[in-house]
Amino acid sequence: MGEPPLRTPQSEDRLDSWKEIAAYLKRDVTTVQRWEKREEMPVHRHLHDRMGSVYASKAELDAWTRSRNLPAAQENGNGAVAPQPPAPPPLPARSSPTRWTFVLPLAAAVCVLAIAAIFWLHRTEYFWRNPIADARFQTVTDFDGLAQAAAVSRDGHLVAFLSDRDGSTDVWVTQVGSGEFHNLTHGSAPGLANPSIRTLGFSPDGSLVTFWLRRPGGANGGDISVWAVPTLGGEPRPYLEGVAEFDWTHDGSRLAYHTPGPGDPLFVSDGNLRPESRPIFISSAGLHSHFPLWAPDGAFIYFVQGRLPDKLDIWRIRPAGGTPERITSHMGRVSHPVLLDDRTLMYLAGDPDGSGPWLYSMDVEHRIPHRLTSGLDRYTSLAASADGRRLVATLATPRRTLWRLRLDDLPTEKSVPAQISLTTSMGFSPRLGPNYLLYVSATGTGENIWRLVNGTATELWSGQGAQVFGGPAIAPDGRHIAFSIRQRGQTLLYVMQADGTNARVVADSLDLQGAPAWAPDGQSITSAADDHGVPHLFRVPIDGRSPVSFVREYSLDPAWAPDGRFLVYSGPDIGTTFSVKAVTAEAAPHALPALSLTRGARHLAFLPGGEALVLLRGEIQHKDLWLIDLKTGAQRQLTNLPPAFDIRDFDISPDGREVVLERVQERSDVVLLDLPRR
Repeated sequence: MGEPPLRTPQSEDRLDSWKEIAAYLKRDVTTVQRWEKREEMPVHRHLHDRMGSVYASKAELDAWTRSRNLPAAQENGNGAVAPQPPAPPPLPARSSPTRWTFVLPLAAAVCVLAIAAIFWLHRTEYFWRNPIADARFQTVTDFDGLAQAAAVSRDGHLVAFLSDRDGSTDVWVTQVGSGEFHNLTHGSAPGLANPSIRTLGFSPDGSLVTFWLRRPGGANGGDISVWAVPTLGGEPRPYLEGVAEFDWTHDGSRLAYHTPGPGDPLFVSDGNLRPESRPIFISSAGLHSHFPLWAPDGAFIYFVQGRLPDKLDIWRIRPAGGTPERITSHMGRVSHPVLLDDRTLMYLAGDPDGSGPWLYSMDVEHRIPHRLTSGLDRYTSLAASADGRRLVATLATPRRTLWRLRLDDLPTEKSVPAQISLTTSMGFSPRLGPNYLLYVSATGTGENIWRLVNGTATELWSGQGAQVFGGPAIAPDGRHIAFSIRQRGQTLLYVMQADGTNARVVADSLDLQGAPAWAPDGQSITSAADDHGVPHLFRVPIDGRSPVSFVREYSLDPAWAPDGRFLVYSGPDIGTTFSVKAVTAEAAPHALPALSLTRGARHLAFLPGGEALVLLRGEIQHKDLWLIDLKTGAQRQLTNLPPAFDIRDFDISPDGREVVLERVQERSDVVLLDLPRR
């Protein structure tokens, strides 16, 4: 401890202990200590800050005494009455600090901290509230079959949806609460279903139900238009010809729409379609821009952009054009955005493991996604009234089963496949090997690969949180299996023996896309991988050497001819179709008959000999198997399946005599969500 400071003329007014302070004020030590603690009496402490090492200024004490206006007599700490202190000496000329010297900075610091805390809580959405937390749920339909693509009128009184209740898929409408349903198309508009876009809507005044339509037999995007039918019934008629999707501003003065051309060109107009108009935005080739949506204040147009079906996000752009601004970062199966107000966005999005889609919401300024639903519910469409207080959605329960059909019995008037009995709850992505069937099944924790031999199923591979995509590929000799998975944000290409042993990763550096295919010599695997946003085909040697680029243009889902002379693959979606192309083993173009297929038909399979190709052809949600002679270009329909038989995948046996089909059946209903007033 240092020596006490020397007394100087400038420090003559200083009192250097509790005893001196008490004597100056004519009080006992206990009383002045209580005043210092409770009455803010100005007492200072030396640097070592011990309770007994204090000092005070006589001038400050005098000023404090006057400010407190102490009575002539006060009690001492022992209860005795103390005498009136002497009249204080006059204040010195210099000013003295008061309690405000300390209080004001402290108050300012508290205010700054409070503002910072509020700002932090705001940025982290501490005050975010689930927009459907107090919503009232109500089931609108209870049909045996499909009720999908729900839409709601701007006033929230009418709901439209697609249903196969009467056999064919038709446009239906109901008034909320009426319990009455009306078929508006009666089978007159085939090819209505397209889960990748908003197929149904209403005119601004609610007098018309609008629907997306691809004309029967159409094979290219030019056959797509928006039609309309009166809500009270009547003949359907064209509404916006050559348009795939649209949205009106809330006041009905401006129209945003996109056509089915390459990149889905997006236009803005006053309601008239002018051929000379220039789009405000066009996506890159192979990418799509769907679900245009005006913000309530008309400041932005929101839309879903990316590569179908599961590399999508929500973006927005100014009506005058410019550079789009990304809003979400799912890079997944994103669809059906709606705005409840200028900031509250709701939409559907699937998880990376393929589950969902679920209901999501976010504040478009903060852009933190919030999943609103859980469990096994799967939502397939979402729409909102103009005031954002009424939502309609379709809630689906999918079922995926496998069916067997003999090709040597075809063609017949009606194809009658037989269902394959599986020990698992579902089966998909079938692949036929020599005397066995491979398929993929899903559990609550991931997807697994199974082998079925003579009615007995064996699990070959499983991965925690893994999604098997594109389907497994069987080597030409049937002794090895290749498959691609997505797990923990990474894509991996595996090879294992046909009995499930010796599974190993042969590629972990590629962003794999689509299905893999074995080269005929069994020494490499061909697979697409994302390269700067565009999928290209790569050769992946199975001996550990690095992958090598093979096809530089947009290319997916390869299939090798059995003799290894050439490979076929699918190109980018244009509208709802894509072309099939071919290259030789040296990556040179190989001639093929002109071939354009509908979305959802990318899997191709060669018959033995390699001179014929089997593929899926038809509408988006109903296709049949066709055979294409690669020498003559002749085409022949192989199956004639019932309208409700929706094929998503297939494979041909090595001898070409049998086909296995993956069938998807969905039971879905329309649900209504009434939101409380915000």
